[in-house]
Amino acid sequence: MSLIDRDIANTIVDPAAYAHWDRSHAAFSHLRKTAPLAVAEPDGFDPFWVVTRHADIKSVELRNTEFHNEDRAAFLTNKAEDNLIKEMTGGYPHIARTLVNMDDPDHAKYRKLTQKWFMPKTLAAIQARIEKLAQETAERMFDAGDACDFAAEIGHHYPLKTIMSVLGVPGSEEARMLKLTQEFFGATDDEYGREADLAANLDAGARAQALQEAMQDIFAMFAPLVEQRRAEPKEDLITLLTHAMIDDAPIGDLERMSYFAIVATAGHDTTAATISSTIWALAERPDLLRRVQDDPSLLRPLIDEATRWETPVKHFMRTATVDTEIDGTPIAAGDWLMLAYPSANRDEAVFEDPFTFDLNRPPSKHLAYGFGPHVCLGQHLARMEMKALWEALLPRLKTLELEGTPTRAAANFVSGPKSVPIRFTLH
Repeated sequence: MSLIDRDIANTIVDPAAYAHWDRSHAAFSHLRKTAPLAVAEPDGFDPFWVVTRHADIKSVELRNTEFHNEDRAAFLTNKAEDNLIKEMTGGYPHIARTLVNMDDPDHAKYRKLTQKWFMPKTLAAIQARIEKLAQETAERMFDAGDACDFAAEIGHHYPLKTIMSVLGVPGSEEARMLKLTQEFFGATDDEYGREADLAANLDAGARAQALQEAMQDIFAMFAPLVEQRRAEPKEDLITLLTHAMIDDAPIGDLERMSYFAIVATAGHDTTAATISSTIWALAERPDLLRRVQDDPSLLRPLIDEATRWETPVKHFMRTATVDTEIDGTPIAAGDWLMLAYPSANRDEAVFEDPFTFDLNRPPSKHLAYGFGPHVCLGQHLARMEMKALWEALLPRLKTLELEGTPTRAAANFVSGPKSVPIRFTLH
Protein backbone atom coordinates (compact mmCIF):
# COMPACT_ATOMS: atom_id res chain seq x y z
CA MET A 1 0.00 0.00 0.00
CA SER A 2 1.41 3.36 -1.07
CA LEU A 3 1.07 6.23 1.41
CA ILE A 4 0.69 9.79 0.15
CA ASP A 5 3.04 12.48 1.44
CA ARG A 6 1.37 14.24 4.40
CA ASP A 7 1.62 17.71 2.81
CA ILE A 8 -0.11 16.48 -0.35
CA ALA A 9 -2.75 14.69 1.75
CA ASN A 10 -3.45 17.88 3.70
CA THR A 11 -3.67 19.88 0.48
CA ILE A 12 -6.39 17.75 -1.13
CA VAL A 13 -8.68 18.16 1.90
CA ASP A 14 -7.92 21.86 2.39
CA PRO A 15 -10.85 24.07 1.28
CA ALA A 16 -8.42 26.89 0.50
CA ALA A 17 -6.68 24.68 -2.07
CA TYR A 18 -9.89 24.74 -4.14
CA ALA A 19 -10.20 28.51 -3.81
CA HIS A 20 -6.67 28.69 -5.27
CA TRP A 21 -7.07 25.71 -7.54
CA ASP A 22 -3.51 25.76 -8.83
CA ARG A 23 -2.72 24.12 -5.47
CA SER A 24 -5.32 21.36 -5.72
CA HIS A 25 -4.56 20.70 -9.40
CA ALA A 26 -0.82 20.56 -8.70
CA ALA A 27 -1.43 18.04 -5.93
CA PHE A 28 -3.60 15.82 -8.13
CA SER A 29 -1.19 16.05 -11.06
CA HIS A 30 1.61 14.93 -8.77
CA LEU A 31 -0.48 11.99 -7.57
CA ARG A 32 -1.44 10.87 -11.08
CA LYS A 33 2.26 10.68 -11.96
CA THR A 34 3.63 9.20 -8.74
CA ALA A 35 0.82 7.52 -6.76
CA PRO A 36 -2.41 7.39 -8.78
CA LEU A 37 -4.08 5.06 -6.28
CA ALA A 38 -2.73 5.56 -2.79
CA VAL A 39 -3.79 6.18 0.80
CA ALA A 40 -4.01 9.64 2.33
CA GLU A 41 -3.83 10.30 6.08
CA PRO A 42 -4.55 14.04 6.42
CA ASP A 43 -4.43 15.58 9.87
CA GLY A 44 -7.65 14.83 11.72
CA PHE A 45 -9.08 12.43 9.12
CA ASP A 46 -9.45 8.68 8.97
CA PRO A 47 -7.26 7.20 6.19
CA PHE A 48 -8.77 6.99 2.71
CA TRP A 49 -7.72 5.95 -0.78
CA VAL A 50 -7.37 8.77 -3.31
CA VAL A 51 -8.53 7.67 -6.77
CA THR A 52 -7.08 10.12 -9.28
CA ARG A 53 -7.23 8.41 -12.69
CA HIS A 54 -10.18 8.71 -15.06
CA ALA A 55 -10.35 4.94 -15.75
CA ASP A 56 -10.19 3.99 -12.07
CA ILE A 57 -12.95 6.41 -11.09
CA LYS A 58 -15.18 5.06 -13.88
CA SER A 59 -14.49 1.55 -12.63
CA VAL A 60 -15.53 2.40 -9.07
CA GLU A 61 -18.65 4.27 -10.26
CA LEU A 62 -19.83 1.23 -12.22
CA ARG A 63 -19.31 -1.24 -9.36
CA ASN A 64 -22.01 0.10 -7.06
CA THR A 65 -22.46 -3.16 -5.16
CA GLU A 66 -18.76 -3.26 -4.27
CA PHE A 67 -18.51 0.45 -3.44
CA HIS A 68 -21.30 2.04 -1.41
CA ASN A 69 -22.35 5.61 -0.79
CA GLU A 70 -24.31 5.26 2.44
CA ASP A 71 -22.08 3.17 4.72
CA ARG A 72 -19.80 6.09 5.63
CA ALA A 73 -19.73 9.83 4.89
CA ALA A 74 -20.29 10.54 1.18
CA PHE A 75 -18.08 13.63 1.20
CA LEU A 76 -14.83 14.44 3.02
CA THR A 77 -15.60 14.53 6.72
CA ASN A 78 -12.95 14.71 9.40
CA LYS A 79 -13.16 12.71 12.62
CA ALA A 80 -14.64 15.53 14.69
CA GLU A 81 -17.30 16.26 12.07
CA ASP A 82 -18.11 12.59 11.64
CA ASN A 83 -18.56 12.07 15.37
CA LEU A 84 -20.76 15.14 15.76
CA ILE A 85 -22.97 14.19 12.80
CA LYS A 86 -23.47 10.71 14.26
CA GLU A 87 -24.34 12.25 17.63
CA MET A 88 -26.94 14.43 15.91
CA THR A 89 -28.46 11.59 13.89
CA GLY A 90 -28.27 8.68 16.30
CA GLY A 91 -25.40 7.00 14.49
CA TYR A 92 -26.27 7.73 10.84
CA PRO A 93 -23.21 9.20 9.02
CA HIS A 94 -25.22 11.72 6.95
CA ILE A 95 -27.21 14.83 7.85
CA ALA A 96 -29.78 14.02 5.14
CA ARG A 97 -30.79 10.99 3.08
CA THR A 98 -30.53 11.94 -0.57
CA LEU A 99 -29.83 10.17 -3.85
CA VAL A 100 -26.19 11.07 -3.29
CA ASN A 101 -25.86 8.81 -0.25
CA MET A 102 -28.36 6.06 -1.11
CA ASP A 103 -27.45 2.63 -2.42
CA ASP A 104 -29.60 0.13 -4.27
CA PRO A 105 -32.33 -0.96 -4.00
CA ASP A 106 -33.42 2.38 -2.47
CA HIS A 107 -31.32 4.49 -4.82
CA ALA A 108 -32.94 3.05 -7.94
CA LYS A 109 -36.44 3.39 -6.46
CA TYR A 110 -36.01 7.00 -5.36
CA ARG A 111 -34.22 8.02 -8.55
CA LYS A 112 -37.09 6.61 -10.59
CA LEU A 113 -39.53 8.99 -8.87
CA THR A 114 -38.19 12.03 -10.76
CA GLN A 115 -36.13 10.52 -13.57
CA LYS A 116 -38.73 11.30 -16.25
CA TRP A 117 -38.82 14.94 -15.17
CA PHE A 118 -35.16 15.37 -16.04
CA MET A 119 -35.07 13.51 -19.35
CA PRO A 120 -34.78 15.52 -22.61
CA LYS A 121 -38.27 14.56 -23.81
CA THR A 122 -39.93 15.95 -20.68
CA LEU A 123 -37.63 18.96 -20.48
CA ALA A 124 -38.69 19.95 -24.00
CA ALA A 125 -42.01 21.00 -22.48
CA ILE A 126 -40.31 23.68 -20.37
CA GLN A 127 -37.69 24.72 -22.92
CA ALA A 128 -39.60 27.87 -23.86
CA ARG A 129 -39.83 28.84 -20.18
CA ILE A 130 -36.07 28.39 -19.75
CA GLU A 131 -35.29 30.35 -22.93
CA LYS A 132 -37.53 33.21 -21.74
CA LEU A 133 -35.75 33.26 -18.39
CA ALA A 134 -32.37 33.24 -20.16
CA GLN A 135 -33.40 36.16 -22.36
CA GLU A 136 -34.64 38.13 -19.36
CA THR A 137 -31.37 37.42 -17.55
CA ALA A 138 -29.28 38.63 -20.49
CA GLU A 139 -31.37 41.77 -20.91
CA ARG A 140 -31.07 42.55 -17.20
CA MET A 141 -27.29 42.30 -17.48
CA PHE A 142 -27.18 44.52 -20.56
CA ASP A 143 -29.55 47.13 -19.09
CA ALA A 144 -27.47 47.44 -15.91
CA GLY A 145 -24.50 48.97 -17.75
CA ASP A 146 -21.19 47.85 -19.18
CA ALA A 147 -19.77 46.04 -16.15
CA CYS A 148 -20.93 43.57 -13.51
CA ASP A 149 -19.80 40.80 -11.21
CA PHE A 150 -21.03 38.01 -13.45
CA ALA A 151 -20.84 35.24 -10.85
CA ALA A 152 -22.59 37.17 -8.09
CA GLU A 153 -25.17 38.96 -10.25
CA ILE A 154 -25.89 36.49 -13.09
CA GLY A 155 -24.27 33.09 -12.63
CA HIS A 156 -25.67 32.39 -9.17
CA HIS A 157 -29.19 33.60 -9.93
CA TYR A 158 -30.18 32.29 -13.35
CA PRO A 159 -29.89 28.54 -12.53
CA LEU A 160 -31.55 29.18 -9.18
CA LYS A 161 -34.57 30.79 -10.83
CA THR A 162 -34.78 27.82 -13.19
CA ILE A 163 -34.67 25.09 -10.54
CA MET A 164 -37.12 26.95 -8.31
CA SER A 165 -39.52 27.11 -11.23
CA VAL A 166 -39.18 23.36 -11.82
CA LEU A 167 -39.66 22.60 -8.14
CA GLY A 168 -42.52 25.03 -7.68
CA VAL A 169 -40.88 27.29 -5.10
CA PRO A 170 -42.14 30.92 -5.08
CA GLY A 171 -39.72 33.48 -6.47
CA SER A 172 -39.91 35.36 -3.18
CA GLU A 173 -37.77 32.60 -1.63
CA GLU A 174 -34.88 33.09 -4.07
CA ALA A 175 -32.60 35.10 -1.79
CA ARG A 176 -33.23 32.70 1.10
CA MET A 177 -32.52 29.66 -1.04
CA LEU A 178 -29.29 31.15 -2.39
CA LYS A 179 -28.07 32.01 1.09
CA LEU A 180 -28.82 28.54 2.44
CA THR A 181 -27.11 26.85 -0.51
CA GLN A 182 -24.00 28.95 -0.05
CA GLU A 183 -24.00 28.21 3.68
CA PHE A 184 -24.32 24.49 3.00
CA PHE A 185 -21.77 24.01 0.22
CA GLY A 186 -19.59 26.93 1.33
CA ALA A 187 -19.54 26.20 5.05
CA THR A 188 -15.74 26.51 5.06
CA ASP A 189 -15.66 29.76 3.08
CA ASP A 190 -15.13 32.92 5.14
CA GLU A 191 -17.73 34.80 3.12
CA TYR A 192 -20.37 32.08 2.64
CA GLY A 193 -20.12 30.10 5.87
CA ARG A 194 -22.14 30.73 9.01
CA GLU A 195 -18.93 30.58 11.04
CA ALA A 196 -16.29 33.03 9.83
CA ASP A 197 -13.38 31.02 11.24
CA LEU A 198 -14.41 27.56 10.02
CA ALA A 199 -11.62 27.32 7.45
CA ALA A 200 -9.08 27.60 10.25
CA ASN A 201 -10.90 25.25 12.62
CA LEU A 202 -11.88 22.18 10.62
CA ASP A 203 -11.07 19.85 13.51
CA ALA A 204 -13.45 21.58 15.89
CA GLY A 205 -16.53 19.93 14.38
CA ALA A 206 -18.11 23.36 13.85
CA ARG A 207 -18.63 22.61 10.18
CA ALA A 208 -20.92 19.70 11.03
CA GLN A 209 -23.06 21.97 13.20
CA ALA A 210 -23.24 24.58 10.44
CA LEU A 211 -24.19 21.96 7.84
CA GLN A 212 -26.90 20.57 10.10
CA GLU A 213 -28.35 24.02 10.75
CA ALA A 214 -28.36 24.91 7.04
CA MET A 215 -30.05 21.62 6.14
CA GLN A 216 -32.70 22.08 8.83
CA ASP A 217 -33.41 25.58 7.52
CA ILE A 218 -33.85 24.16 4.02
CA PHE A 219 -36.27 21.56 5.40
CA ALA A 220 -38.17 24.35 7.18
CA MET A 221 -38.50 26.31 3.95
CA PHE A 222 -40.13 23.36 2.17
CA ALA A 223 -42.42 22.21 5.02
CA PRO A 224 -45.23 24.73 4.38
CA LEU A 225 -44.99 24.14 0.62
CA VAL A 226 -45.57 20.42 1.19
CA GLU A 227 -48.70 21.20 3.23
CA GLN A 228 -49.94 23.48 0.47
CA ARG A 229 -49.47 20.78 -2.17
CA ARG A 230 -51.30 18.23 -0.03
CA ALA A 231 -54.34 20.48 -0.22
CA GLU A 232 -53.80 21.92 -3.72
CA PRO A 233 -51.64 19.76 -6.04
CA LYS A 234 -49.86 21.46 -8.94
CA GLU A 235 -47.72 20.39 -11.89
CA ASP A 236 -44.37 20.63 -10.13
CA LEU A 237 -41.80 18.50 -8.32
CA ILE A 238 -42.99 19.53 -4.86
CA THR A 239 -46.39 18.03 -5.67
CA LEU A 240 -44.86 14.89 -7.14
CA LEU A 241 -42.68 14.24 -4.09
CA THR A 242 -45.40 15.25 -1.63
CA HIS A 243 -47.60 12.43 -2.96
CA ALA A 244 -44.81 9.99 -3.92
CA MET A 245 -45.13 6.31 -3.05
CA ILE A 246 -42.49 3.57 -2.92
CA ASP A 247 -43.44 -0.07 -2.37
CA ASP A 248 -47.07 1.03 -1.92
CA ALA A 249 -46.21 3.32 1.00
CA PRO A 250 -45.65 7.10 1.19
CA ILE A 251 -41.98 8.10 1.24
CA GLY A 252 -40.65 9.23 4.61
CA ASP A 253 -40.39 12.85 5.67
CA LEU A 254 -36.57 12.67 5.86
CA GLU A 255 -36.32 11.26 2.33
CA ARG A 256 -38.83 13.78 0.95
CA MET A 257 -37.17 16.81 2.52
CA SER A 258 -33.72 15.51 1.58
CA TYR A 259 -34.89 15.13 -2.02
CA PHE A 260 -36.02 18.76 -2.08
CA ALA A 261 -32.73 19.85 -0.54
CA ILE A 262 -30.48 18.11 -3.04
CA VAL A 263 -32.51 19.20 -6.07
CA ALA A 264 -32.74 22.79 -4.84
CA THR A 265 -29.06 23.17 -3.86
CA ALA A 266 -27.02 20.98 -6.21
CA GLY A 267 -29.60 21.62 -8.92
CA HIS A 268 -28.45 25.19 -9.27
CA ASP A 269 -25.07 25.61 -7.55
CA THR A 270 -23.19 23.27 -9.87
CA THR A 271 -24.63 24.93 -12.98
CA ALA A 272 -23.88 28.35 -11.50
CA ALA A 273 -20.24 27.35 -11.06
CA THR A 274 -19.95 26.20 -14.68
CA ILE A 275 -21.67 29.28 -16.09
CA SER A 276 -19.41 31.62 -14.12
CA SER A 277 -16.33 29.62 -15.08
CA THR A 278 -17.35 29.81 -18.75
CA ILE A 279 -17.55 33.60 -18.82
CA TRP A 280 -14.22 33.76 -16.96
CA ALA A 281 -12.61 31.54 -19.61
CA LEU A 282 -14.08 33.55 -22.49
CA ALA A 283 -13.03 36.87 -20.93
CA GLU A 284 -9.45 35.59 -20.86
CA ARG A 285 -9.66 34.08 -24.37
CA PRO A 286 -11.31 36.52 -26.81
CA ASP A 287 -10.41 34.23 -29.72
CA LEU A 288 -12.71 31.54 -28.30
CA LEU A 289 -15.54 34.03 -27.89
CA ARG A 290 -15.19 35.00 -31.55
CA ARG A 291 -15.18 31.36 -32.65
CA VAL A 292 -18.39 30.59 -30.79
CA GLN A 293 -20.05 33.76 -32.08
CA ASP A 294 -19.08 32.88 -35.65
CA ASP A 295 -20.11 29.24 -35.33
CA PRO A 296 -23.07 28.54 -33.00
CA SER A 297 -22.50 24.79 -33.41
CA LEU A 298 -19.56 25.27 -31.02
CA LEU A 299 -21.95 25.98 -28.14
CA ARG A 300 -22.16 22.31 -27.21
CA PRO A 301 -18.36 21.87 -27.18
CA LEU A 302 -18.12 25.10 -25.16
CA ILE A 303 -20.54 23.76 -22.57
CA ASP A 304 -18.81 20.37 -22.38
CA GLU A 305 -15.34 21.88 -22.11
CA ALA A 306 -16.39 24.44 -19.49
CA THR A 307 -17.99 21.66 -17.44
CA ARG A 308 -14.77 19.61 -17.63
CA TRP A 309 -12.69 22.71 -16.92
CA GLU A 310 -14.55 23.68 -13.75
CA THR A 311 -15.79 20.29 -12.46
CA PRO A 312 -18.03 21.82 -9.76
CA VAL A 313 -18.33 18.59 -7.73
CA LYS A 314 -14.79 18.07 -6.51
CA HIS A 315 -15.27 14.59 -5.07
CA PHE A 316 -17.53 11.92 -3.72
CA MET A 317 -16.56 9.28 -1.20
CA ARG A 318 -17.25 5.56 -1.52
CA THR A 319 -16.86 2.67 0.94
CA ALA A 320 -15.75 -0.81 -0.14
CA THR A 321 -18.29 -3.46 0.85
CA VAL A 322 -16.04 -6.44 0.16
CA ASP A 323 -12.36 -7.21 -0.33
CA THR A 324 -11.78 -6.25 -3.96
CA GLU A 325 -9.27 -4.49 -6.22
CA ILE A 326 -8.89 -1.50 -8.50
CA ASP A 327 -6.59 -2.10 -11.47
CA GLY A 328 -4.80 -4.80 -9.50
CA THR A 329 -4.45 -2.86 -6.24
CA PRO A 330 -6.11 -4.67 -3.30
CA ILE A 331 -8.88 -2.74 -1.52
CA ALA A 332 -10.20 -4.11 1.78
CA ALA A 333 -13.82 -4.22 2.89
CA GLY A 334 -14.56 -1.06 4.86
CA ASP A 335 -11.91 1.05 3.10
CA TRP A 336 -12.94 4.63 2.34
CA LEU A 337 -12.21 6.08 -1.12
CA MET A 338 -12.13 9.62 -2.52
CA LEU A 339 -13.12 9.91 -6.18
CA ALA A 340 -11.19 13.01 -7.28
CA TYR A 341 -13.17 14.34 -10.25
CA PRO A 342 -10.95 17.38 -11.02
CA SER A 343 -8.07 14.95 -11.33
CA ALA A 344 -10.00 12.62 -13.65
CA ASN A 345 -10.88 15.60 -15.82
CA ARG A 346 -7.21 16.59 -16.13
CA ASP A 347 -6.00 13.02 -16.74
CA GLU A 348 -3.36 13.17 -19.48
CA ALA A 349 -4.24 9.62 -20.53
CA VAL A 350 -7.69 10.82 -21.63
CA PHE A 351 -7.36 14.55 -22.37
CA GLU A 352 -4.56 15.83 -24.54
CA ASP A 353 -3.02 18.98 -23.07
CA PRO A 354 -5.63 18.93 -20.26
CA PHE A 355 -4.73 22.34 -18.84
CA THR A 356 -5.76 24.03 -22.09
CA PHE A 357 -9.35 25.17 -22.61
CA ASP A 358 -9.98 23.46 -25.96
CA LEU A 359 -13.21 23.44 -27.99
CA ASN A 360 -11.94 20.66 -30.26
CA ARG A 361 -12.08 17.86 -27.70
CA PRO A 362 -14.18 14.75 -28.35
CA PRO A 363 -17.50 15.20 -26.51
CA SER A 364 -18.72 13.64 -23.27
CA LYS A 365 -15.51 12.09 -21.94
CA HIS A 366 -15.43 14.21 -18.79
CA LEU A 367 -16.70 12.90 -15.46
CA ALA A 368 -18.07 16.16 -14.04
CA TYR A 369 -21.56 14.63 -13.95
CA GLY A 370 -20.28 11.37 -12.49
CA PHE A 371 -20.75 8.04 -14.22
CA GLY A 372 -22.82 4.89 -13.93
CA PRO A 373 -25.91 4.46 -11.72
CA HIS A 374 -25.22 7.67 -9.78
CA VAL A 375 -24.68 9.89 -12.83
CA CYS A 376 -26.16 13.36 -12.28
CA LEU A 377 -29.94 13.33 -12.69
CA GLY A 378 -30.01 16.99 -13.76
CA GLN A 379 -27.30 16.95 -16.44
CA HIS A 380 -29.73 17.43 -19.34
CA LEU A 381 -31.41 20.36 -17.59
CA ALA A 382 -28.00 21.91 -16.90
CA ARG A 383 -27.00 21.70 -20.56
CA MET A 384 -30.34 23.15 -21.66
CA GLU A 385 -29.99 26.06 -19.22
CA MET A 386 -26.45 26.87 -20.33
CA LYS A 387 -27.28 26.65 -24.03
CA ALA A 388 -30.26 29.00 -23.59
CA LEU A 389 -28.19 31.56 -21.68
CA TRP A 390 -25.29 31.58 -24.14
CA GLU A 391 -27.67 31.87 -27.10
CA ALA A 392 -29.22 34.92 -25.46
CA LEU A 393 -26.00 36.54 -24.29
CA LEU A 394 -22.95 35.75 -26.43
CA PRO A 395 -24.13 37.09 -29.82
CA ARG A 396 -24.64 40.53 -28.27
CA LEU A 397 -21.12 40.85 -26.86
CA LYS A 398 -18.74 42.97 -28.90
CA THR A 399 -15.95 42.91 -26.32
CA LEU A 400 -15.51 41.05 -23.07
CA GLU A 401 -12.71 41.31 -20.52
CA LEU A 402 -12.04 40.80 -16.85
CA GLU A 403 -12.47 43.93 -14.77
CA GLY A 404 -10.62 42.58 -11.75
CA THR A 405 -9.39 39.35 -10.22
CA PRO A 406 -11.98 36.54 -9.98
CA THR A 407 -12.21 34.54 -6.78
CA ARG A 408 -13.36 31.02 -5.94
CA ALA A 409 -15.16 29.64 -2.91
CA ALA A 410 -13.03 27.86 -0.32
CA ALA A 411 -14.82 24.50 -0.27
CA ASN A 412 -13.60 20.99 -1.06
CA PHE A 413 -16.92 19.31 -1.96
CA VAL A 414 -18.95 21.54 -4.31
CA SER A 415 -17.44 24.87 -5.29
CA GLY A 416 -16.72 27.29 -8.09
CA PRO A 417 -16.23 30.99 -8.81
CA LYS A 418 -17.92 33.34 -6.39
CA SER A 419 -16.80 36.57 -8.07
CA VAL A 420 -16.04 37.16 -11.77
CA PRO A 421 -15.93 40.91 -12.43
CA ILE A 422 -16.24 41.68 -16.14
CA ARG A 423 -16.49 44.66 -18.48
CA PHE A 424 -18.17 44.41 -21.87
CA THR A 425 -19.51 46.32 -24.84
CA LEU A 426 -22.43 45.34 -27.05
CA HIS A 427 -23.05 45.10 -30.77
